[in-house]
Amino acid sequence: MSDMNLYALMEERFPEVTTSRLFARLPDGRQYRYSDMDKHSARFANALMALGVRPGDRVAAQVEKSICAFFLYLGTLRAGAVFLPLNTAYTGAELSYFLADAEPTVFVCDPSRVATLAPVVESAGATLTTMGGHRAGALPEGTLVGRMQTSSTRFRTVPRAADDLAAILYTSGTTGRSKGAMLTHENLWSNAATLCDYWRFSADDVLLHALPIYHTHGLFTSSNTVMAAGGSMIFLPRFDADEVIKWLPQATAMMGVPTFYTRLLDHPDFTRELVAHMRLFTSGSAPLLAETHEKFEERTGHRILERYGMTETNMNTSNPYDGERRAGTVGLPLPEVELRIADPETGALMATSETGMIEVKGPNVFKGYWRNPEKTVEEFRADGFFITGDLGMIDEHGYVTIVGRAKDLIISGGFNVYPKEVEMAIDELDEVEESAVFGVPHPDFGEGVVAVVVAAKDAEVSEAMVADSIKDKLARFKQPKHVFVVDALPRNTMGKVQKNELRDHYADLFKA
Repeated sequence: MSDMNLYALMEERFPEVTTSRLFARLPDGRQYRYSDMDKHSARFANALMALGVRPGDRVAAQVEKSICAFFLYLGTLRAGAVFLPLNTAYTGAELSYFLADAEPTVFVCDPSRVATLAPVVESAGATLTTMGGHRAGALPEGTLVGRMQTSSTRFRTVPRAADDLAAILYTSGTTGRSKGAMLTHENLWSNAATLCDYWRFSADDVLLHALPIYHTHGLFTSSNTVMAAGGSMIFLPRFDADEVIKWLPQATAMMGVPTFYTRLLDHPDFTRELVAHMRLFTSGSAPLLAETHEKFEERTGHRILERYGMTETNMNTSNPYDGERRAGTVGLPLPEVELRIADPETGALMATSETGMIEVKGPNVFKGYWRNPEKTVEEFRADGFFITGDLGMIDEHGYVTIVGRAKDLIISGGFNVYPKEVEMAIDELDEVEESAVFGVPHPDFGEGVVAVVVAAKDAEVSEAMVADSIKDKLARFKQPKHVFVVDALPRNTMGKVQKNELRDHYADLFKA
C-alpha cells in the first residue's frame, strides 16, 4: 500500500458511508456525518497550510475538547503534519518546555489564554492562533476556526509513508523531564485496525465518548477505532454522570477510566435496565479494582473489559471479547504484539508467574523519543523490544498482570516490595475503598513502606486495623511502617494515582 497516511487508511474503511452515515452527535443536538467530517477536516488542512504548515511540521494544540478540536487533529493528519495535543492543565512554564522541544509551526489555544501564552509561543518561534470564534479580533491573523470556515472543503490528503510521524505525545514526566513519544502512521493504524477487529466494532456501533482528546486513550484508542469501523460517537465534552446516563440508551459501547465506573455505580439511576442493550464497556489508563469489577457485573450483568496500553505503544494487551475477562489482569497480548517478562537488570527471560519487567514489540510500538536518541537507545533492547517500565507477570494461561511501575518498586532492607501486592491485601478490608502503597527514604532500611488509604463510605479505618488485617497475609518486610487515612488519593486527569505526589508529601516521614 503506497499511501500510509492514517486518514487515507481509515477512509478506505468507510467509502460507502462517507456521504450519509452519522459520525458524531453532540449533546447540544448538532450532528455530523462522515461527509461533514471530510469537509471540515479538509478545511482545517487548508487553513493550516495557509499558516505555513508543511508535511512533517508540528501542530501543537492546547484546547478544550470540542468537535472542532477533533477535526483539527484530522486536518493535521491530512496535511501530512504531526499533531501534538497538550493537556489543558499545563501551565505557561510547562508549555514553554514542550514548545521549545517540539518547535511547532503553529500553536492553537483557547482565546482566554492568548495574553498569557503569547510570549511563550513567540519565544518558541511558532504562529499563535485560537480555536474560538468570538474573539477573532484578538489576533491580527484571526482565529483558526475563522480561517477554516472560509477555506475550501476539498483537500487532497498528503501521502505519508508508514514510518512518517503522525503525532507526538509527551509522557507524564513523573521522573525528570517529559519525553516526546513519536508515533507513526503505522503505529496508530495498526492499533486501530486490531482493536476494531478484536473488540468487534462495526458500522452499527455508537461509542459514548467522554474522555479527553489530548491523551492516547480518548484521541487514538477510542476515536481511531470507531473510524476504522465506520461507526459513530456521542461526543461529550467531559465525563458527567448525569449526562452519561442520559446518553447511554443511545450508545452500544463505552470506553472509560476506573473513575467513570465508580461514579456510575454511585448514581441511583445507573441500573441494569439502563444498559441491558449495551455491547461493551472497556477500562484503562489506571488499574480497575477487582471490587469495582464485581460490583459492576452484579449491578449491570456486564463484565468490564480491561486492557493495557501506554503513550509509547497504544494498546498492548486486552482481556478477550469472547472468553474469560479476569479481574486484576489486563488480559492477553493483542494480535501482532509480542510481550515478554524479563529481569530488569540483565534482560534474562523470567519463568511463568515470575515478576519482572514487561517488554513489548510490534507495529504499535513507537519510533522513539523526539530529539532524544540516547534515551531511545536506553529504552530498547538490541532485538527491538521496548522496555515499558511496568513490572508484571504472565500466568500459565497467558494472562498478564501489572504489578506496578518499576520506579514504584520499593527496596526495603534489601528486599523487593511490590506495592500492588500490599495494596491488594489492604483493599480486601470491607472498610477500605482503595489504597496506595509507596516507599520513602528510611535511615535503616533504605526505603520504608508507607500506605495511604481511603475509607469506604460510612466506615472507620485506623492504622491499627489495617496493620492487624495484613499481619498474617504478608511478610513482615512488606508490611507498611505507617498507614495514613485520607479523603482521596491524588490523581491525574486520566484517573492514575500520582504516587510521586505521595512520595514527595511523606518524604521526610522517617527523618530524625
